[in-house]
Parts: sequence; C-alpha cells; structure tokens
Amino acid sequence: MTVLVFLDPVHPAGRLADASIPTILATDQGLTRGDGVFESLLAVNGVPRKMQAHLDRLAVSARTMDLSIPGAGEWQAAIATALTAYAAASPDGGQCVVKLISTRGPEGADSPTSWVTVAPVSPSAAAQREKGLAVVLLERGYDSDIAARAPWLLMGAKTLSYAVNMAALRHAHSVGADDVIFTSNDELVLEGPTSSVLLAHISDDSGIPVKRLITPHLDTGILPGTTQGALFAAAREAGWELGYGPVTPADLLDADAVWLISSLRLLAPVNSIDGQEIGNAATRAALTAELSALLAATE
Repeated sequence: MTVLVFLDPVHPAGRLADASIPTILATDQGLTRGDGVFESLLAVNGVPRKMQAHLDRLAVSARTMDLSIPGAGEWQAAIATALTAYAAASPDGGQCVVKLISTRGPEGADSPTSWVTVAPVSPSAAAQREKGLAVVLLERGYDSDIAARAPWLLMGAKTLSYAVNMAALRHAHSVGADDVIFTSNDELVLEGPTSSVLLAHISDDSGIPVKRLITPHLDTGILPGTTQGALFAAAREAGWELGYGPVTPADLLDADAVWLISSLRLLAPVNSIDGQEIGNAATRAALTAELSALLAATE
C-alpha cells in the first residue's frame, strides 16, 4: 500500500491522491530528464526520524541544482497528512518509508512538481541488517577532487538521476554480491549507491584497545549521510573516536568491521568485500549490536 500526497498551494496540508492512478504529466522533467531531487526517511509508529536533517539536505540539493522547491513547513504538513492516512489504512503501525520528491515540473511551465509518498519498508532491508552483505568494489569513474573541479556534475546532491547507481547494483547481483562500494580513479573509497560507508577499529597497530569509527571525507563529492551523522554524534557521546577519510580499499580490508549505513536499511554489516572476509563474524555481530543500539536511541 502506498499513500500519495501532493504539495499544493490550494491545500496547505497537502492534497491526498490515489497512488494507483497515473497523476504525473508525461512532460514532467523529473520523468523525461531525471531533473529533480528526493529524500527517503524512516518513520516509526507514525513518527518520522531525522526529518529536519532530511529537509535540510533536500534544500541543499535543490540549491545545488538551482531548483525552486517548497519550504520546510509545507513538506512537514504534507508528511503529517501522508502519515495520518497511512496509519488509518495500516493500524498496526511499525516502520514505513517516507519519500519526498520534487521535480522541475513540466517543460516550459516553470513550476515544480512536489509530492510525498509513504509505503512499507522493503523486507530485504531488514534481512540485510540481520544477515549482512557481500560487497564488490566498483569504479565510479571520477577522481576524488571532481566535486571542486566540476560543480555542474552535482556531486553531493541527491538527485533523481539514479540510473548509474541502479546499474551498479544490478552488476553486483549478477556476480553474486549484494551491494557496491564505489571507488574513485585515484583509489579512494567513496560511498555505496544508496548508502554511506563506515568502518571500525577496536585496536591500534600495537594492539592497544581503541574504539574508532571512520567514514570517507565529504571533499570527495559524496552525499552527506544523515544516518551516519546521527550515529557519529551518538558514538562520540559513548566514547568512540571519530575520523573522516581519506579511506582506501586496503583500509576497508584491514578494518575490524565495515558497514553500509542509510536511513532505511540503517546499519548493515559488510561480511565480505570482493570475496575477502572483513574481520570475523563474532566481532561484526558485537559491534553491529552496540552501534545499532546507539543509533536506535537517536531522534
């Protein structure tokens, strides 16, 4: 079941629509060119998690694309309308996916099309949290400094142009893997197609115990992870050391644990990269449980 709410100036709380009926014009540039932005967030028992962080990132993506979209208050009203309708149709509550989408609208109209959908969480997301992932490294095709040299490539913006990301996932599946970690031409770790990359060390080179989390630096043009940011804040309070790249593939293989982390899948442990096991199963499980508990306590 999917609930659909359009942001509409005539309806301040959003306009409910039938998600089973086609409602987007064939000339909408979000469809014809992938010209738009989006965010996906998790709602638990009708409460959206980290909503402000997602709205902030949506606004940054829109500014990067010179795209005019509704303000935060309009999005919040539409989200509330959508979640209320979803709860009425699914009284059991639980977790659901809230997606915010805004396109440049029909060609020549100079009017964005914006909507919210609410739908159940994919069963595969929960399964990957539990079972972990087999991951392959794939080249992104860019140097790590491309974001500064070529801002028109929209690196770091969450746009609707996800065809390459989906193709990367299909390739991973074709070779027996579950997901992908992208690398740059200069051999730095970037991100997953729909996730941030996180690694942990629980001892230093001399064997002294540490608790250190590391993620690639945003200067490489990757998307700032809202869930990664929330986990880092919680981990800092719990005594973890935090670090930001540069991260190499060798760093991943040397880690005690690696995760792909996102708003919907949350913290999914990486069991292997290109067929090589990461750490050991007991360590991965213990660290995943500890960090998942910290993440669950965040807003």
